[in-house]
Amino acid sequence: MAMNSYTALLVDDEPIILRSLSYAIPWTDLHITNVLTAKNGEEALKLFHEHQPDIIISDIRMPTLNGISLMSEVMKRKENLIFIVISGYGEFEYARESLKHGATGYLLKPIDHDELTAMLEKSIQKLKSQQEATQESQQLLDSVNTLSLLARERMFAELIEGNQRALKHINWLDDQYLQQPYYMMVVQLDHITTFNKRWSTDERRLWLFAVRNILEEWSTNNQALAAFPLHSGEWILFFKNMPDDHKKQLAEDIVLHVKKYSKLSCSVGISAIVHSLEQLHHAYISACDALHQRFYASTEHVFIDQDQDEDMLTQSTSGWQYPKWLEKNIIDSIRTLEFASTREYLQQLRLELERGNLTKDALIRYIVEIAVITRREFEHLQIELPSTVDVLIQHLMESDTLEEAITALSKAVEQWISHFENQQHNEEGPALIERAISYIKNHYHNDIGIDEVCEFIGLSASHFCTLFKQITGSTFLEYVTNCRIEKAKYLLLHTEVKVYQLAPLVGYQDSKYFTQVFKKMTGMTPSEYRVTAETT
Repeated sequence: MAMNSYTALLVDDEPIILRSLSYAIPWTDLHITNVLTAKNGEEALKLFHEHQPDIIISDIRMPTLNGISLMSEVMKRKENLIFIVISGYGEFEYARESLKHGATGYLLKPIDHDELTAMLEKSIQKLKSQQEATQESQQLLDSVNTLSLLARERMFAELIEGNQRALKHINWLDDQYLQQPYYMMVVQLDHITTFNKRWSTDERRLWLFAVRNILEEWSTNNQALAAFPLHSGEWILFFKNMPDDHKKQLAEDIVLHVKKYSKLSCSVGISAIVHSLEQLHHAYISACDALHQRFYASTEHVFIDQDQDEDMLTQSTSGWQYPKWLEKNIIDSIRTLEFASTREYLQQLRLELERGNLTKDALIRYIVEIAVITRREFEHLQIELPSTVDVLIQHLMESDTLEEAITALSKAVEQWISHFENQQHNEEGPALIERAISYIKNHYHNDIGIDEVCEFIGLSASHFCTLFKQITGSTFLEYVTNCRIEKAKYLLLHTEVKVYQLAPLVGYQDSKYFTQVFKKMTGMTPSEYRVTAETT
């Protein structure tokens, strides 16, 4: 197969560096046959639109349009673009910002030409792998990529968590994407709780970003149907059905790959085979059930769920059915901090399981599933919990009666509730929301997101949303939008800022969208608002 040729764009306001890179790098050997140069970000943006380069190597510090802004503009217009950042400044902030916007690599001046060459070789290999993907896998990936990455991942997450309403928005994917037999891998970092305590917020973000990049690159090279993060330290991968030995080989390769490139250990749970989008949740539970075996083995292992009862997956209408509604109510009560309801639902669980007249093994399996799900919801509240879930599971496994098992679970939940309430006593909700509001007011002009604020104040997203709405009367998005529009109104009344310059000053990169939001909030365009204010 003939090797494709590629186009590179070099951007730097220092002519000597452009000349050096043009002659010192073996472009032809790398199959980069067209090397363009630009002396600033604006010129680079023009060349990007004209030539659509495959690789951009850009300085960060440039006049008019800097490297970060250039990257932000081009990355959203070309999904597979390789963007390598160079800078004479070693501050962590530049690396963090470039990685946040999707940079493939980051190099400091003076540039090590061998290091850059090695980085380019790896980038070319990545481009080649993407181009040589089989037609069948490419069609599957194309059907998913028609949705934005964020929307797709959120919809999958909703289905995985058991919310079937998401199917209303993506029914058209059913036949094209996951109608064929497939299975799920759940990749979890080992000792994630310990790492979360040890890492700062920035360190955690960079580590998880690095692991995500590793898994996404690996997934592209191994024809995974999709790969994305679900919870902190946990990633989801889909594959077409294949023999068990091949599944295990792939999963073991993931463990080795993550260890080699991140120095972190992980374990992989492999689900039973499922056949549709509706069964995403069952696939996730199946893979997590497989990962339960990690509690009785060592870390860095691969576990296959081989004991799934097909009747449980299809939820046969004959006989007793697992009370999925009760599991959902337990989760919702924790997320909304209605712990009295949590206690009531656990008692209902005992009655529901009694009605099933199930074997001891089946009872324990259901209760263990509830225990793991419940524990995970409390962990999402960002609290430090006593002991580990494997201690509880051991108690459940040793229970001789259903009553003993439910009592062990209830006692553990009471401990988790107590730890949460003690933490809340030490730092009250209103004080946390006040910190969040202060952070919003200081960062509204940036691309601020709810996850960023939650990390800053140390709350889970679900808990933060509930608390924020209770205290402010607004959703997070409503509050940020109002803050931005109020600032825009102030600038229009008290400064000479041009209307077309206003949007990025208050956090909007798209001026047209900003105008639409401003008019919706005020009933006038920014220009009309300024004229009206001046004439009154």
